[in-house]
Amino acid sequence: MGTSSNGQRGLFASFGRMWAIALNTFREAVRNKVLAILVMFAVALMAFSLVLGQLSLHEEVRIIKDLGLAGISIFGVVIALFLGVNLLSKELDRKTVYAIIPKPLHRHEFLLGKYLGLLVTMVALVALMSVVLAGFLLMQGGRHGVLMVRAEILILLELLLLMAVAMLFSSFSSPWLSAMFAGSLWVIGRNTAELEAFATGKLEGSAGGTVLEFVLDLLPDFRMFFVSGANFDETVVSVHGSFVSWAYVGSAAAYAAAYGGMCLLIAVLLFQRRDFT
Repeated sequence: MGTSSNGQRGLFASFGRMWAIALNTFREAVRNKVLAILVMFAVALMAFSLVLGQLSLHEEVRIIKDLGLAGISIFGVVIALFLGVNLLSKELDRKTVYAIIPKPLHRHEFLLGKYLGLLVTMVALVALMSVVLAGFLLMQGGRHGVLMVRAEILILLELLLLMAVAMLFSSFSSPWLSAMFAGSLWVIGRNTAELEAFATGKLEGSAGGTVLEFVLDLLPDFRMFFVSGANFDETVVSVHGSFVSWAYVGSAAAYAAAYGGMCLLIAVLLFQRRDFT
């Protein structure tokens, strides 16, 4: 009984230390001027969709939805990469990590606390941009609707997974290389359908096709999170009509949690071996 109680207290204490790191990371992120500028650009793109909508033939709402989701996704990716790759570099540059690590704080708590803080930051940013997009739609007499909520949740899951991938690279590499590696994986992951078609088409039966299929199975499938306009079972899904179900969103969340968790586990193992002396 005493052992169980001590274990629970230790678990709560560990979470408390990670939450303290998360809050500090969140405060630092929201004070970052680069982050504010990127969010302003995303909002500006949504505002520009109003202008494009006026030039269209009664397609204002459609254009605002498409450009709004694209803005959240594109600028969200830039923000995720910016935050993810700078996760440890700032601490190392300022030498603050050297003062934190020797204290009663495990390295995995420091790393996971940082990710938790970035998670809170990204949820807040996507929620903010989604509210702004809903406002622009309301101005044009449109509705935000549950389909848009599903699309925005999928984008958020994509960004959280990308941050975990970026954290993995930043645990052992420089910020620029980490951004390049994580960004390259995102580009490949967004084009998995085309690459798989190439592997099973022109490279079918060849060693190159087999290797390409194996590599694609290992890399994160970011295409599953931005599905508006994609073809599912010979049916095109769109936020303007028939979109994916909540069950699909749940499966995408499970995939992001599993793959992201694996990236974080590897990042923790690498960070544990890092020398801070």
